[in-house]
Amino acid sequence: MANIGFIGLGNMGVPMALNLMGSGHDVRGYDVSPDARDAADQKGIALALGNADAVSNADIVVLMLPNGSIVDTVASEVLPAMIKGALLIDCSTIDVATARQLHANADAAGILCLDAPVSGGVVGAEAGTLTFMVGGSEAAFAMGDPLFGIMGSRGVHCGEGGAGQAAKICNNMLLGISMIGACEAFSLASKLGLSQSALFDVVSTSSGSCWSVNTYCPVPDVGPQSPADNDYQPGFAASLMLKDLDLSQQAADDVGAPTPLGRHATDLYKAMVDAGHAGTDFSGIIKYLETQTRKGQA
Repeated sequence: MANIGFIGLGNMGVPMALNLMGSGHDVRGYDVSPDARDAADQKGIALALGNADAVSNADIVVLMLPNGSIVDTVASEVLPAMIKGALLIDCSTIDVATARQLHANADAAGILCLDAPVSGGVVGAEAGTLTFMVGGSEAAFAMGDPLFGIMGSRGVHCGEGGAGQAAKICNNMLLGISMIGACEAFSLASKLGLSQSALFDVVSTSSGSCWSVNTYCPVPDVGPQSPADNDYQPGFAASLMLKDLDLSQQAADDVGAPTPLGRHATDLYKAMVDAGHAGTDFSGIIKYLETQTRKGQA
C-alpha cells in the first residue's frame, strides 16, 4: 500500500481520499480552509500541518484544487518537498498551458506527473465511479492507474502531459452544447403541445439520443432520476460548467480553433450565472431559457 498526500479536501477531495483509505492506503491530507480541514478530520482523514508536510513522505500526491493559479502555487510548495521519483497526480480541472507547465516543473524536480481531471461530480466521487482523463508518460500512468480504479471506475490515458485537460474541456464543451440543445427541444415540445415524456421516448431511442437526454434529462418526472427531479440542486453547478466552457474557449483561442457553438454555449451559461443561478445545476438552464423572449416576439 502507498503513502499518499492529498491536497484539496473539498466536496470532491474528501470522498476521493476516503475511497483511497478504504482500500488500505495511508492518506494524509491538507486544505487551506479550516472548515474543510475540520470536515475532513470528522471523516477520519489524518491531517498534515501544511502542503509540504502532507507530501514529505508520500509515494503519490493527489491534488484536487479549484483552478490553475492555485495548482501552480501549491505545486511550487510541494514539488521541492516530494521524494524523488514520486508521482504527482493533479485531478483539478485547469487550463492546458498550466497543466503542461506543471509537467515541465515536475520533470525538472525529478517527479513523475499526471494531469487527470475527472468526470462524474460529487456523486461519482462518493460512489467511486469517476472517470479520469489522463495525460502523462506511460511510466507515470502505470504508477497511477491502480488509484484511478479505487477513486473511480477507470483512467483513460489520453496522451502526453496536458492531454487529460484537453480531453476534459473538449468533453465538457460538447456536454454544455448538448444540454442546451436538449433544453431547447423540450421547451419547444411543450409549446407545441407535445408531452415531454413522449419526446423523451422518441429522442432516447432515435437520432437525437444523447447523455443529456437519456441519463440527465433536464425536465422532471421524465427518464432516470436527475437534478431536475430535485429542483435542479447540483449535480454539476452552472458555475462549474461556465468554468469549463471558459477554459475551452481559452484553449480554442490559443490554437485558433473555430468553436462557434462552444462560444455561444459559454455566453448562455455566463448569462445564466450572471442572473443569479451559479449554484443551480447546469441542466437548470432550461428554466433560464424559458424566461427569455424569442427575438421579434413579445
